[in-house]
Amino acid sequence: MRDEVLQPQRRTFLNTSLAVVAGGAGMALAGAAQAQASAPTRPMVVGHPQRNGVAVERVTFPNTSAQTVIAANLFKPARFDASKQYRAIVIGHPFGGVKEQTAGLHAQKLAELGYVTLAFDASHYGDSSGLPRYTEVPGTRVGDYSACVDFLANHAGVDPARIGVLGICGGGGYAVSAAQIDHRIKAVATVSMYDMGRARRQGLGDTLTYEQRMRTLDEIGEQRTREARGEARRDIRALPESAGPDAPEIVREFLDYYATPRGSHPHSTSLYALTSLAPMMNFFPFAQIETIAPRPLLMIVGERAPSAYFSEDAYGKAAQPKELFVVPGASHVDLYDRPPYIAQSLARLDAFFRQHLGA
Repeated sequence: MRDEVLQPQRRTFLNTSLAVVAGGAGMALAGAAQAQASAPTRPMVVGHPQRNGVAVERVTFPNTSAQTVIAANLFKPARFDASKQYRAIVIGHPFGGVKEQTAGLHAQKLAELGYVTLAFDASHYGDSSGLPRYTEVPGTRVGDYSACVDFLANHAGVDPARIGVLGICGGGGYAVSAAQIDHRIKAVATVSMYDMGRARRQGLGDTLTYEQRMRTLDEIGEQRTREARGEARRDIRALPESAGPDAPEIVREFLDYYATPRGSHPHSTSLYALTSLAPMMNFFPFAQIETIAPRPLLMIVGERAPSAYFSEDAYGKAAQPKELFVVPGASHVDLYDRPPYIAQSLARLDAFFRQHLGA
């Protein structure tokens, strides 16, 4: 985390909030865990109703390896010409997010720049299928990107040789992992990338100890045994319900986005299964990051983001061509939607994809 020193209160929250029961949430969502998504949401972007000529269409397609159905919003640029084939970008949302939030905003803005874009809900979340609900399965999250490429590569309006991916926050780690094994992905970019495996093993800032991790795995094993004999599922919160002025800045930032009209969506609940922590701890998204080359990699971070070290470390392991682009003054969540910062990141994304996916 560069030279930042975590304050004691910040360490306490970050080390415990992801492994604590969310009150009665486990009981409340036990039935919901076995239900599919509620009525599909209409294609939209939270807080950004203007389409500026961009056409948005709801589409569905299978993730065949996971036997789920992916729901996505397909964005077509203004004056879309059905006789042509366009560059296309798959856009994955943050952990706990959905396609209507920052992923949808990036899809809208890049479509305004002339790309066909696809913002999708990960399996087990949002409008996509997958049981149990609100469960994180890293292998499936990686496979979702390839399922999106399957769809775009067979779309009449897309050039299958010019498909890139963009992952935001937790979606960034999954995007990088997908690019290592799917050579149809010709360029990969991340914004505020979060290594969910390392974060679950070691905490933000690498502050969790080995002993704490082992205790959590013991707890998960016990919970699996209880659920296997029919007891209620146990859910945990990725974020607290509220935070005071003394809470860590990144927590207040997340809540200001996910818990206010700025970014809130009914499918983005902040709750997920406790047992998800085990497969997440077993996720190492950069194990073969050097094999992305000679395809290009762009990683965008905020100068003030406490998560920036995830991208910095991944960048150090990657082979050329690669770029680490730092947005001055920006925090982690600023790059989700704040105009002064997203304008800079979008300009760099546009230049990157134009260069590597062709005109």
